[in-house]
Amino acid sequence: MKAVSCVNSSLEVVDLPSPRPDDGQLVLDVLRCGICGSDLHAKDHADELTDVFAEGGYHDFMRSDTPVVMGHEFCGVVAERGRKVGKEFTPGTTVVSFPLVRAAGGVHLTGLSPVAPGGYAEQVVAEAALTFAVPNGLDPAIAALTEPMAVAFHAVRRSDITTKDVAIVLGCGPVGLAVIAHLKARGVRTIVASDFSPGRRALATRCGADVVVDPAAESPYEAVPAKQRGLTELPALYELGIGSMEKLRKVPGWSHVYRVADRLGGTAPKRPVIFECVGVPGMIDGVIGAAPLASRVIVVGVCMGDDKLRPAMAIGKEIDLRFVFGYTPLEFRDTLHMLADGKVDASALVTGTVGLGGVAAAFEALGDPETHAKILIDPASAAVAP
Repeated sequence: MKAVSCVNSSLEVVDLPSPRPDDGQLVLDVLRCGICGSDLHAKDHADELTDVFAEGGYHDFMRSDTPVVMGHEFCGVVAERGRKVGKEFTPGTTVVSFPLVRAAGGVHLTGLSPVAPGGYAEQVVAEAALTFAVPNGLDPAIAALTEPMAVAFHAVRRSDITTKDVAIVLGCGPVGLAVIAHLKARGVRTIVASDFSPGRRALATRCGADVVVDPAAESPYEAVPAKQRGLTELPALYELGIGSMEKLRKVPGWSHVYRVADRLGGTAPKRPVIFECVGVPGMIDGVIGAAPLASRVIVVGVCMGDDKLRPAMAIGKEIDLRFVFGYTPLEFRDTLHMLADGKVDASALVTGTVGLGGVAAAFEALGDPETHAKILIDPASAAVAP
């Protein structure tokens, strides 16, 4: 079969043996495979990630000097099934799969390990237990977005955001756009999106952002409607505390009143839920320094290098910092069905398609935020440019 091999930062179409399924596995004919931001980074900086995963106990992440077939965002058709696979996966069934696979005596990250080749190929192996039939005739191009949309779904769920909260999304690349789409589907009433790129700001509006700002010209925190804006300076919090107590102490049984108000959430300052979807050094500390007091920050963007922050600033402002990664099998399944049922619209993310021979050009094109957000690979296509 034809596949795209990555080694020493070079992408090349190569011939590889067609895969065979082990027990409980499927071989899929790839219909579409998305190019992920992590793929872009891994192409040139795989060894940085290798060291991080090795510290976590996983020693088979891709390395710069070892050929690997990337691609973990794929939709395909069942071509062959191994023993112990259920009848729901008959050949010809269109499916998507959670990108984990058993190989070489362990469980590996599909498309991010040399022992688990991914979807930049005509065929890919998937675990039947982690595979889901695509419902409602969903377009394979949208079905292939299940994986990145599941990342965003997990982040939004972990944020504990309510429809009344203000959401601020920093960075409108594919991950940020996916977060916006899920926030919109969840019914969040005020979504502020921030990005330096005019093209990405336009996509953010299409995905459902209510307010879109250029951070070079306007603070996303100041773009929040005045009635929903939180406190940004500590003296304002101190004044609120004293002023409130001056009034409360005049009320008989004031502590009981305070306790009821506290239980109902009436004593906490207004604060946004911030989704950091940029993932570059300095971003987290910048958010902590600029965000309103008591903000909840959900770190979705993956910063590959070392970073630093000022704990005293986060403590003084009582910032709630949450890191998120991946998704659960149920979130993956539910994301697929939300896409198929039209409950979440991800169509704005797809901005181009190439064949295997155009993958290198697609990587280069994705370096320009004004041109593309998500480029898909169609192994049957002859397109060499997105």
